Amino acid sequence: MSEVKTLADQLRSKINGQTVPKETPVKIKREKKKPPDIPEILESIRAYDNRQHKSLMHIRFDAQTVQTMNQFKMATGVDVTKLVAFSVQKLFERHPELKSIIKQYLQQLEL
Repeated sequence: MSEVKTLADQLRSKINGQTVPKETPVKIKREKKKPPDIPEILESIRAYDNRQHKSLMHIRFDAQTVQTMNQFKMATGVDVTKLVAFSVQKLFERHPELKSIIKQYLQQLEL
């Protein structure tokens, strides 16, 4: 039967010059965590390059949207400016009727 020593017993025996048997470390097998799947939209936002964008706008959002965008930034590391620029670009790409409204307005100004 193996002898169980307390820490005090081990220190006493070490002080008295006796050797303390070294314990072999127990290896704990940990399951490797699979990295979470990154949604395609998040990859697209991260890949969006807004470094050459120099124009600024002051935009107002409601408190809940601001909170959500800030939480998105903390969760993903994506800057809010990049998120908004990406979102507005995709909005105009998916709804070309918005661009046609702008074109019609500009044509009316020229008349």
